[in-house]
Amino acid sequence: MFLSIIIPLYNRPQEISELLQTLTLQTYKEFEVLVIEDGSVNKADEIVKGFADRLDIRYFEKANEGQGFTRNFGFERAKGDYFIIFDSDCLIPADYLQMVNDSLNTNWLDAYGGPDGAHPSFTPLQKAISYSMTSPFTTGGIRGGKKGIGQFHPRSFNMGISRRVWEKAGGFIITRLGEDIEYSIRIHSLGYKIGLIPNAIVYHKRRTDFLKFYKQIHFFGRARINIYKFFPSQLKLVHFFPAFVTLGLLFTLIANVLQWPVAVLCNVLLAVYIMLIFFHAWWKNKSAKIAFLSIIAAFTQLTAYGLGFMQDYWKRVILKRS
Repeated sequence: MFLSIIIPLYNRPQEISELLQTLTLQTYKEFEVLVIEDGSVNKADEIVKGFADRLDIRYFEKANEGQGFTRNFGFERAKGDYFIIFDSDCLIPADYLQMVNDSLNTNWLDAYGGPDGAHPSFTPLQKAISYSMTSPFTTGGIRGGKKGIGQFHPRSFNMGISRRVWEKAGGFIITRLGEDIEYSIRIHSLGYKIGLIPNAIVYHKRRTDFLKFYKQIHFFGRARINIYKFFPSQLKLVHFFPAFVTLGLLFTLIANVLQWPVAVLCNVLLAVYIMLIFFHAWWKNKSAKIAFLSIIAAFTQLTAYGLGFMQDYWKRVILKRS
């Protein structure tokens, strides 16, 4: 099976260099790579040219439209039987494509997703953020795991679709704010088989500081409301969890400032929650430093998502603004 790897790119030349280097090491060779520059100022054309002797690679430039429509641009030009999309800040294990090809030949999926993790070379901060996004003690626990809430929805950092799915379903109809979840639900609705390939892991670097991480996750919180506007049934109780935590932290702060008796209980619950995150992260990463950073990452994630979720829930659901 011939595979087309589609990578949207926006002002990240160093990241695409690292990603392409991992693709040169793939044990499965039947693939092409399409890199689509989405209106970048800091372009990667010379970097991509440097891989022309090692990869079947094509480079395109287009006006900025966002990642969803940029992937559509790639779909329209891909030659493969199956399309795979990665985020530019991912590193791909050498056996990834072989594993995906073998899995699809054994148990066909019209579309698939895979999990993400932290590479040993990542910084402690990157590993802490990766832990937070995949921890059972945050909403990240439902991302890319074997157990989920309702239907499995592949995420666009590590996602594949067959050519026939694209020909029938088309591409992304929104370019940001949950475009991958909307696409997954639409593929489900057409009766195609979607599933997780648990071993098809990518190493996702994500954001490199807490401020960038906060902005990204705030965007994710808003995206959940955008999905709700398309598919109201897809808004589950679990999606409210970060908002509940955010309101709980605010209540705890007020209770302590005003010296309400309930502050003692709030402080105990908060301390238990912090310790659970700390010791679980320490056990997972074998590092007290990463465990400490994981506490900060977890609360950054929960409050950013919670505030973004509440912001757009108020504006778009309560006030019914577009």
